[in-house]
Amino acid sequence: MRAMSLLFVAGLLATGLASAQPRYDDRYDDRYPAPGAPGAENVSFAYADVLRSSPVYDTFRTSEPREECYDERVERRGGDGTGGAVLGAIIGGALGNQVGKGDGRKAATVAGAVIGGSIGHNQATRGDRYEGVERRCRIIEDYREERRLVGYDVEYRYRGEVYMSRLDYDPGDKLRVRVSVAPAD
Repeated sequence: MRAMSLLFVAGLLATGLASAQPRYDDRYDDRYPAPGAPGAENVSFAYADVLRSSPVYDTFRTSEPREECYDERVERRGGDGTGGAVLGAIIGGALGNQVGKGDGRKAATVAGAVIGGSIGHNQATRGDRYEGVERRCRIIEDYREERRLVGYDVEYRYRGEVYMSRLDYDPGDKLRVRVSVAPAD
């Protein structure tokens, strides 16, 4: 029984190790069949001569917001003076009402109200005067254009035929190519 348990554990370990092995050799990309895989007999690798490799650039536009601040000189006057004008008219009218008799009293009341309103308005607007500098800020978009390398247009010759591809890298003088043969039908 003990021998049977040891054989069972050994079998499990062997199965685990076999499943941990990579399916393909690490030297090959998963897109291409590895040697011994189905269809691998129709694929081979060779080298082509590079005739021309031209960098391809694209222009990217980016915006960066920045804050621009400046000091501005300001002058302000306080309220509109309506409250002072009303209060001045009431006081002036009351004082004018104390002067004279009959029609003179009415004229003095009206004159006192007008003069008091004017004085009250002037006092109300003169007292709240402000002069100084205030900081103003605004957001400005700075635009910047940047050229970035996006690839290489590569022209290469393999067995007398000229081909063109866009690659992510500059291949140098030789380019490794994948050759696949399949029936035309």
